[in-house]
Amino acid sequence: MLENLKKYRIILASNSPRRQELLSLMDVKFDSIVRKGVDENYPKGLKTKDVPEYLARKKAEAYKDLLADPNTLIITADTIVILDKEIIGKPQNQEGAKELLMKLQGRSHRVISGVAITTAEKQVSFSVKTKVLMRPMDEDIINYYVKHYKPTDKAGAYGIQEWIGAIGIGHIEGSFQNVMGLPTQRLFVELCNF
Repeated sequence: MLENLKKYRIILASNSPRRQELLSLMDVKFDSIVRKGVDENYPKGLKTKDVPEYLARKKAEAYKDLLADPNTLIITADTIVILDKEIIGKPQNQEGAKELLMKLQGRSHRVISGVAITTAEKQVSFSVKTKVLMRPMDEDIINYYVKHYKPTDKAGAYGIQEWIGAIGIGHIEGSFQNVMGLPTQRLFVELCNF
């Protein structure tokens, strides 16, 4: 499978251990390269649902020097959480994580991941949406999670694959892996067709 990619050196442009794990689960051989200071701003008028795909394409621009080699393929991604049309980013600290989780608990929100696959010759991008219902949780549960896990490196301040996902997610519609940060099923299809 993925014989069409054998000629490429595949680079995952992400330091997310979750994205690295998910791409490894797909049996894709890749290197992980991360550039610091990549601009993640987007135009003010951009619809929230379009932000992750826009940012995934924009992140690829930071690696264009590597595309001088026509046998390089770069995968970039961005994931956002949307609650009531507002983008919920990564919290700055533990207090911010508690506040975000209090906002999300007992409510549905959307997680959207945008992905770009880029070579010197072309770029394909897409986004995948998952609806997540977080059950009501009291402050003790949220405090436990924030104290024992690392919510500050995650959009929405939670990892669905962690303890809080096991006890706090009541229902999802869509891809579990998408909520982790990389919609593997769709990525596999796009890579097969690349």
